[in-house]
Amino acid sequence: MTSSNLLEITDLRIALNGEADKQVVKGLNMMIEPGQTMCLVGESGSGKSLTALATMGLLPKVLSPISGSIKLKGENLLATSSGRMRDLRATAMSMIFQEPMTALNPVARVGQQIEEVLEFHSDLSQSARRKRTLEMMEAVHLPDIEKMYRSFPHQLSGGQRQRIMIAMALIMRPQLLIADEPTTALDVTTQAQILELIRELREQQGSSVLFITHDMGVVAEIADDVTVLKLGEVMETQPVDSLLRHPQTDYTRDLLRAVPSQVPRAPREGGTGQTVLETIDLCKTYGGGGLFIKSREVKAAQDVSLKLMQGRTLGIVGESGSGKSTVARCIMRLIDPTSGSIVVGGQDIASMSQKALQPERKKLQIVFQDPMRSLNPRIEIGQSIIEGPLNFGVPRKQALERARELLELVGLPASAVDRFPHQFSGGQRQRIAIARALAMDPDVLVADEAVSALDVSVQAQVLDLLAELQERFGLGILFITHDLGVAAQICDEVMVMQFGRVVEYGPAAQVLSDPQQDYTKALIAAAPGRHWDFANFRPFAEAQAATGG
Repeated sequence: MTSSNLLEITDLRIALNGEADKQVVKGLNMMIEPGQTMCLVGESGSGKSLTALATMGLLPKVLSPISGSIKLKGENLLATSSGRMRDLRATAMSMIFQEPMTALNPVARVGQQIEEVLEFHSDLSQSARRKRTLEMMEAVHLPDIEKMYRSFPHQLSGGQRQRIMIAMALIMRPQLLIADEPTTALDVTTQAQILELIRELREQQGSSVLFITHDMGVVAEIADDVTVLKLGEVMETQPVDSLLRHPQTDYTRDLLRAVPSQVPRAPREGGTGQTVLETIDLCKTYGGGGLFIKSREVKAAQDVSLKLMQGRTLGIVGESGSGKSTVARCIMRLIDPTSGSIVVGGQDIASMSQKALQPERKKLQIVFQDPMRSLNPRIEIGQSIIEGPLNFGVPRKQALERARELLELVGLPASAVDRFPHQFSGGQRQRIAIARALAMDPDVLVADEAVSALDVSVQAQVLDLLAELQERFGLGILFITHDLGVAAQICDEVMVMQFGRVVEYGPAAQVLSDPQQDYTKALIAAAPGRHWDFANFRPFAEAQAATGG
């Protein structure tokens, strides 16, 4: 009897170096029907991406399936030749990767990269390939497709690059589309557009989707069924509504409870303390041309005024390109503002020379989105943490002792000072980055998308850590994020930016619960899972009905 399932994974076991006692995927079973969207969820290290790579035949050599089967329309992919797998990729199944910049060739035009799929897998003429490519680019709602066709990856936004990846994946109309965290690094409006696009193309082309994510909000928006993984083992598989209402395992319940609620936390008392940071009419303009060159000016930040109090958190939210990170980098003087004031500890540092700025730098510290790029991979983390204090004259022995204390404070063992960044998980590296920032005893901590790349459970731990450290040290935190749920849970005040300008600014409870501007309303409406009260396993509408709200 033949199965009606498009994809059927049975007792899949993947092991390091093929050794049975080093299994990273342990007896996985999963089925996907034609036209179905299956979400595979779990924390980092759960085996989600390994399952996808095994299906595509792209596992690295150190990892190999040691038992089980992966059947696509009845054909066992684990027993298929490499030549046959090349034929199946793009034609029968295809994959969208998390980071398109690492999957796209940086020196080839994006149109040619899409067209290359047709060149390898079809007998169309060159003109027919180009016509089909442009049609596909239009289908994924790219603007000015002729210009886009000629563009290189670096000339496109993150959302546009992801659309190019989707066009490339779907141009041969595969029956199975695997999407591996395709919206993780995108802002809420672009994320909503990509999710809607995948849903739309699935309906038009009749494809099935295996969607890999750690974001339960995305699961609520796109899934038909959900399989939950933990350390390579299936915890449960349920239809999405049933899983969100009636999770069967503690692990799933913990994942749901870790989702930051879109409902702002109760306002904290305070706000009358010392001002630790203030900007007045801060502007940053790029471009302007030269003697024989006329170029377009880009006003990345325009007349941005904000005030951060001791022990408070001010969130800056907005889409990519809104000017959030530009403001943060100007405040840190990583880039020079064009005009305006930046007042820290009573000093205007906006136009200070780098030499004059040196003593003021310890008051301002930053935690970046990707700690792996901000930690030196060649030196032990202890050396990274003490580098700043050493530059300000702290004796090495004293600085190392403080580094050990800080590591314990952020939840890591003091002995970790002698280890290298690659020996830690992403969440642990972010804790190290926070410890390094605290080593300078700053007044202001700037967190630039500091939790956006983390699992929801790890994200919740880091947010709790920041709250604890803020209470202990009285830090003022400037928190840059595109995640409105995170902003709702950690921020006292919220500033919304669009095209370099401030469009709304006020208490978090007011801005996020009763927005006055259309742009803010659009951001809130685009947030995935906004209708669900994940912590209580029910939609908000049911909660309101139960309380008469």
